[in-house]
Amino acid sequence: MKCDVYLSFDGNCEEAIAFYKDIFDGDYMMIMRYKDGPPEYSKPEIENKIMHVTMTFGNGCELKASDDYFMPINKGNNYHVSIAADDEEQGYDIFSGLMEGGQVAMPFEDVFWGGKFGSGTDKFGIQWMVSSPDESKEV
Repeated sequence: MKCDVYLSFDGNCEEAIAFYKDIFDGDYMMIMRYKDGPPEYSKPEIENKIMHVTMTFGNGCELKASDDYFMPINKGNNYHVSIAADDEEQGYDIFSGLMEGGQVAMPFEDVFWGGKFGSGTDKFGIQWMVSSPDESKEV
């Protein structure tokens, strides 16, 4: 079984996924624009928008996304994308990158359960949680 994160945007998917690609040093596995899909989905005003993109990064992580023109996008607070960094430095770099232009809810710092953790909402309205392991317990 596998679980992927799928993000929906209201016209700025390409900008958002490029932002995430840079932060996570990702690779595009697929980019499909509306003009590449069935004719009933391609209208001149959206033909170059993202119908589907898959980006891979890290150890088997994937983000999938699209510009969704077929239902209203409600930016809510009922989800977070959770990233478990390999170490504190990577966690800090990821968190700092994601929060550039965004809003920090909890700074990336020591937490009572060990390691470091931070959460916030990026400039695209996506909520993130970033954690790193407790390096004081490593042998």
